Amino acid sequence: MNRLNLRHLHYFWMIARAGSIARAAESLALSPQTLSGQLATLEAELGSALFRRANRSLQLTEFGQTVFSYADDIFQTAQALDEIIQQPPEDRPLNLSVGVAASIHKLIAYHLTAPALTLSREVHLRCRTGETNQLLKALGQRELDVLLTDRQPDFKDTGQFRAHRLASSSISLFAAPKLASKLIPGFPNSLDRQPFLTTSLNAPYINELMNWFAAQRIQVKIVAEVDDSALIKVFGREGIGYFAAPTVIQDEVCRQYEVECIGSIGQVRETLYAITRARTGHNIAIQALLTERADLDDSIEKNDQ
Repeated sequence: MNRLNLRHLHYFWMIARAGSIARAAESLALSPQTLSGQLATLEAELGSALFRRANRSLQLTEFGQTVFSYADDIFQTAQALDEIIQQPPEDRPLNLSVGVAASIHKLIAYHLTAPALTLSREVHLRCRTGETNQLLKALGQRELDVLLTDRQPDFKDTGQFRAHRLASSSISLFAAPKLASKLIPGFPNSLDRQPFLTTSLNAPYINELMNWFAAQRIQVKIVAEVDDSALIKVFGREGIGYFAAPTVIQDEVCRQYEVECIGSIGQVRETLYAITRARTGHNIAIQALLTERADLDDSIEKNDQ
């Protein structure tokens, strides 16, 4: 420990995570020259290079990879400890930052976050939508506390994150009453060449649904691709086409958007996950969100029957 300067090690860790000295220097509020000098001092202390330059960027050497893996454990643990130390007294609101994948239906997102809002202690909730990969990066950088997504990410570092299965629902199809009256008789063959509204976000359940259409020999006529699940439902309400949504929110979708359920497809399912950092501290709002998943899943299974 006498040879290891933790401040220099932290600077190295920040550079490795940022991918460049300039970006790390900006995060640390240091000049790139100062940060470069600190890195050189650490390499001299350790007796080996930690980075090599390749295509105008920094890449970890084999030794640098080893040092980074240990540094990552050290500073992830330190940040988790800092979260515990900085926790406010019980009479102050808890902060909960939730990332929501844009392909998740907003009504589903509400149901998944609701358990954290029913605690006796006040919770200050912040929600941020976006693509799963972008939100996962924000989670790793501690900008988010938890990520709700409809796909289980392929983690490069399995020690950094944890995936928690929250729920699974079959998929149903919906349309405005006039179009629904045409599609309900003869379902599913009635769907052939009829206007369909789909998400443009490559949601896993949409891929399964397209395979199901193909198996049923239904020719899909896509009239709109939309990257917002709520906007798709608005288009559906106006009779532009039929759309898909999880069966668990069937009643809410029909009531809120004045549409009718054409039919449910048990073979096509949407599975939802919560992604957390491996060390989440003791945020009871996160724990509530995770532990209430069984009740939500039971309600989904009941609605699917």
